[in-house]
Amino acid sequence: MEAPTLLWLLLVQLSGALALLPETDAVAGTRTRTCGFQVLFNFGDSNSDTGGASAALLEVNEPNGETFFGHPSGRRCDGRLIIDFVAESLKLPYLSPYLDSLDTNFRHGVNFATGGSSIRPGGYSPFHLSIQINQFIRFKSRVEDLYAKFKGGNQQLLGKLPRPQDFSEALYTLDIGQNDLSYGFQYTTQKQVRASIPDILTQFSHAVHQLYEQGARFFWIHNTGPIGCLPYSILYDRSKPGNLDKIGCVEPQNKVARRFNTELKRTVRELRKQLTEAALTYVDVYSIKYEIVSQAKNLGFMEPTNFCCRSSIFGDAVNCGKREVVNGTVRENLCAHPSKHVSWDGIHYTEAANKWVVTRILNGSSSSPPVPIDAACRT
Repeated sequence: MEAPTLLWLLLVQLSGALALLPETDAVAGTRTRTCGFQVLFNFGDSNSDTGGASAALLEVNEPNGETFFGHPSGRRCDGRLIIDFVAESLKLPYLSPYLDSLDTNFRHGVNFATGGSSIRPGGYSPFHLSIQINQFIRFKSRVEDLYAKFKGGNQQLLGKLPRPQDFSEALYTLDIGQNDLSYGFQYTTQKQVRASIPDILTQFSHAVHQLYEQGARFFWIHNTGPIGCLPYSILYDRSKPGNLDKIGCVEPQNKVARRFNTELKRTVRELRKQLTEAALTYVDVYSIKYEIVSQAKNLGFMEPTNFCCRSSIFGDAVNCGKREVVNGTVRENLCAHPSKHVSWDGIHYTEAANKWVVTRILNGSSSSPPVPIDAACRT
């Protein structure tokens, strides 16, 4: 065989072999294989609830959803949440909430998060983390039963469900714990909240173990944000005067949040030792959110305590999404430009803020280990 012909055949074979390699991304100067996640399961509270609480408890009304969806979407936000941007980055559709029985499609995942949820029972919502895990276990069992029953047929039904093998290949995201601390600050003392952290994280660890026993292997875990920087916390802090830090956040609450995060990170390290086939990524959301609050004006936002959609929890202000007549005047306290605000309603972030935060989450620069989300199977 002539040399040019042989060289051409070798090049064809090489190009074919390269085409079979997984897609790669440049990360921190290296090339890391992506995981190709096709399914996403999420557990959490209102920071990632795409409609669970609205379907099961109290409907989320206008003007929530106005910026992106053009109508209420079940999210306590003017538009998209961090979990929505996560789905977009993985090229997946937005997650349908498990508790919504209408117009749902679970083919690429399920959102078990519910507004007000906590890790431990007894908080703002009945759908604490243990309940969400039980819902997942039930869901997985039913999916497996249906696939066994129809043996690949009935695509009208099965086409809206993940495949049995997807459960071990999916990404499992957890963003929960803020309400455990918030509820404690509201009804107990800060000392009691600090003392509750070990038990909170014991229950969190148990939940991860349960998911692992069900075949989950890839975990993306957010720590809790700077609770003391929420306008609600700043306006209604019951602690002693002088507790605000240099940027105006309630430092004692943030100190407890940082303590929680330190212990959560230690818990994740222990889980890595215990769950030897799992890949667990810890994401420092606290630092990113503290940065957007501290640098709000430099980033083009208004004063971070100036939130967009007023809520009835702030004295005589109008509940977000409702009108009220005060002395013959119709009041509906809604800002003209939500994208200029960090806080949507005093507790939840605007879409613009969520988008800024998520760009620093997805690339892995705030994660331990420092891997981007689409490589979270390789930690």
